[in-house]
Amino acid sequence: MCEDHTVLHRDYPNQLCSIANSLEVIGERWSLLIVRDVFNGNRRFGEMQSSLGVARNVLSARLQRLLDEDILERRQYQESPARYEYFLTAKGLDLWPTLIALLNWGDRYSPTPGGPPKLIRHKVCGGHVSERGVCEACGETLTARDAIQVPGPGRAAALAAAAAGESA
Repeated sequence: MCEDHTVLHRDYPNQLCSIANSLEVIGERWSLLIVRDVFNGNRRFGEMQSSLGVARNVLSARLQRLLDEDILERRQYQESPARYEYFLTAKGLDLWPTLIALLNWGDRYSPTPGGPPKLIRHKVCGGHVSERGVCEACGETLTARDAIQVPGPGRAAALAAAAAGESA
């Protein structure tokens, strides 16, 4: 057994490292999934909770952290009772290349049966977006606003498998 009772703390005071600093802000899994959901257009609390299947208290805490870190901003859409939508700030939009790289990494090393469940396409020409954020058809380097997510072949395969499981 290990006699070192070191606990992983919330911060990394001895780590002079930009990766460790970044993980402080977005390293918790729900945080990146919330950012992904907002990129995908789920901007309301109920939409995110339904999409993610996360407990309300966890979602509230992670949203607050993303607000505090200026990754998301909140805009009221209803007064009584007060309800809000969440939007990515410039800092949040700058996470797009990270999410694209993770999506491609997951497709390569943790593939789903039938292929990728989601594809990222260039809005202008329809070309596939590489893990570097470059359109493979026209060569343009893209931002989040230049791309759109579309269902991939793995999504159809997963839906077909789920339907087959329900009828069995």
